[in-house]
Amino acid sequence: MPQPAPALSLKPPTPRERARARTIRDIVRIGREHLALHGAAALSLRAVARDLGVVSSAVYRYVENREELLTLLLVDAYNELGDAVDAAVEALPQGDFSGRFAALGVAVRNWALREPASYALLFGSPVPGYQAPAERTSGPGTRVIVALMSVLDGAWRAGSLSGAGPHPALAVPLAADLAKIRAEMGLAVPEAVLARGALVWTSLFGAVSFEVFGQYGADTFAARDELFAHHLAVLAGVAGLPT
Repeated sequence: MPQPAPALSLKPPTPRERARARTIRDIVRIGREHLALHGAAALSLRAVARDLGVVSSAVYRYVENREELLTLLLVDAYNELGDAVDAAVEALPQGDFSGRFAALGVAVRNWALREPASYALLFGSPVPGYQAPAERTSGPGTRVIVALMSVLDGAWRAGSLSGAGPHPALAVPLAADLAKIRAEMGLAVPEAVLARGALVWTSLFGAVSFEVFGQYGADTFAARDELFAHHLAVLAGVAGLPT
């Protein structure tokens, strides 16, 4: 007779593990402050140690080097952005696909304007000499595009996403890329509509980046909120969402 599976027990963290996690959180917090003040290229573990109130050698017991600190800051920022997007999207009914898309876009913009240094670390110029480890950053780094494609794919499955209208023919290599993405993400939306989703994704972040990095100029647009709302409405139409 089969025996019932033993109950899983979650071992609580030891005081030492809790203290270590607390110290790493403090290092990340101070690292973000330095990022905002000095930029990613000027990040220094010695300076972080000084503000933490410990000798620099003590910090290396928690963070191996400057590259490790940058990775921690990347993961922290990606997850904070992902949490903001998830909360905004989930606040609306599942069937309100247009509302969820708009909420996603507004959440990205609001977080970027609130945390411009972290946004620049994620989507600005690469930090010289640093290569983000894909095995640690790809999951957090894809949370927004996963949320976006979940909205579009849900709308397609519900019959609320328009796939009508002429589409430029997809080159064979591009069609293969899109088919692979569809399979990996378990999407029902067809390749041609997925390609439109990629345009919506890059356009959304392009609009946010222009604002965060001051690329509109100081006097070009006074009605920034209205401009972004218009962009989102246009992008919803590109995606095929109902307006």
